Amino acid sequence: MAPAQLSDPAALSSNVVGTVKGPGDNGNQYLFITADTRNVKIGEFVYYQLLEPEATHSILGKITACRLVDHLPDRIFADTEIEPQAIAALIGFKHASPEIYEVAVDVIGYFHPALGFLNPRKPPQPGTKVYMASDTLLRQVVNKKQPLEVGAAHIGSLLLREGGAVPVALDVKDLVSTHMAILAGTGSGKSYTAGVLVEELLLPHNRAAVLIFDPHGEYGTLAELRGHQAFQAEDGYSPKVKVLTPEQVQIRISSLDYHDILTLLPEMSDRQQSILNKAFTIVKKQNRSSARWDINDLIHAVFEADRTQDDEGNEKTGTSAPALEWKLDRLARSPYFHAFNHLAPKDLFEPGQVTVLQMNEISQEEQQVICAAVLRQTNHARMNTQKENIAPDDENYLPYPVFILLEEAHRFAPAHEPSRCKAVIRTILSEGRKFGLGVGLITQRPGKLDADVLSQCMSQFIMRIVNPVDQESLKYGVEAAGRDLLKELPSLTKGQVIIAGMCVNTPVLCQVRQRLTAHGGDTLNAPALWQNYFQTHHRREREAQKAPIGARRRSATFRGVSIE
Repeated sequence: MAPAQLSDPAALSSNVVGTVKGPGDNGNQYLFITADTRNVKIGEFVYYQLLEPEATHSILGKITACRLVDHLPDRIFADTEIEPQAIAALIGFKHASPEIYEVAVDVIGYFHPALGFLNPRKPPQPGTKVYMASDTLLRQVVNKKQPLEVGAAHIGSLLLREGGAVPVALDVKDLVSTHMAILAGTGSGKSYTAGVLVEELLLPHNRAAVLIFDPHGEYGTLAELRGHQAFQAEDGYSPKVKVLTPEQVQIRISSLDYHDILTLLPEMSDRQQSILNKAFTIVKKQNRSSARWDINDLIHAVFEADRTQDDEGNEKTGTSAPALEWKLDRLARSPYFHAFNHLAPKDLFEPGQVTVLQMNEISQEEQQVICAAVLRQTNHARMNTQKENIAPDDENYLPYPVFILLEEAHRFAPAHEPSRCKAVIRTILSEGRKFGLGVGLITQRPGKLDADVLSQCMSQFIMRIVNPVDQESLKYGVEAAGRDLLKELPSLTKGQVIIAGMCVNTPVLCQVRQRLTAHGGDTLNAPALWQNYFQTHHRREREAQKAPIGARRRSATFRGVSIE
């Protein structure tokens, strides 16, 4: 693709919106003067022409501020009987609007297809014309990929342009390899946006391997991908969907580490923790060849570790072993941790497949341990497969990149609380890129998400956030979005998102497209449900009153209600 340029003077003249006044507050900003109140909006794209000996470049910039510098006297506006436009015409203003605005523009640069945006570091001269960027230009320079290209995810369209004129397509390679975060307040559309993203990943031109941790059971509607016409391909491709309900989520006990088990047990004394640690080392050593053991093996190792001697030198069992046996026996009765059954990487991942782990009936501690175990095993699977340490018949053999979405990510990597997942997530975010393991974090409380975890997500989707603490956390964890766009957070409406980072060439305001499958996270309509219940219940009562006495007596007796 050739560098996108607009150099035809006839084409440019109709797009003129103002004239450069001079430099702005810093070396990367300039100011222009305009009377065009219709096109000048915060976040809009404009450009000026830089004439150089070898080429003419269109230097793109983004409007970041606008202030009124000249207008009619206030007395005219105070009189509601006088039309300001009429006064302006009498005075001789050329424009219908007599207001003059000073607009600040942050320079992005000119676009090079191989190198991206290049900033010439040459501010425009006063008097230089400023032009509105056309839809055609923006379609070429905003997106690293165009819709329907291999590796593109069409997430929506540029918010400030009408009718989806400028589609926003993300680069899936950078999105999944450098990790991403969807940050939004309640009801802003974060789960809806995640659903759109998953749809794009499962379309025929991507065919990704995706796993979703679903604490609220919102992603079950992705089952509609099966047989959906939009996802079929001529070569026979059709996406697979696995929705695993809580009772189907089972983790092998031997895949847990010492700290996982400690998290699942009731509070223990220091001595009990020490005995359990020794027992864990024993059971791992005894089962090194098979790497398979269960709770009974661990209990046996606990009694082996808790041996003391009396005054006569006779060995006896300590007091900690029976207490640990009782606690471990409780763990053995958990439906989610099993001696043999397991969610192996081979079962969870396959190109063209999305797997949803519904965890809405599982306690938070168990959710964290399950997530930590799956993430840890998947990370090891990708590393060992990449290094050719395992054979294709191994359950951990993963010869392709995978992508994992964590809904309610602040549960798994909280900012100021211990968590079994946090260390694993940090490791994957820092090293997963080398082995093709991508992670997406979704949260409605970015202020409660660990700052180190958030800072390693190189692509960000930021939606309406009103909470000041959450807004403040974004200023330090999501620098790619730019402070000017972060000011727009409270004014965004549902489905509007700021996209920034590695997946796009420059931060953009985007309107998320409509989903192809149903959304499973809609808020319940409480008044409608109340009305429906009342009408149904009231109708049954009236029908019961009209029934014969004998029928009412039999009905009441059947319900176990005395009518005497």
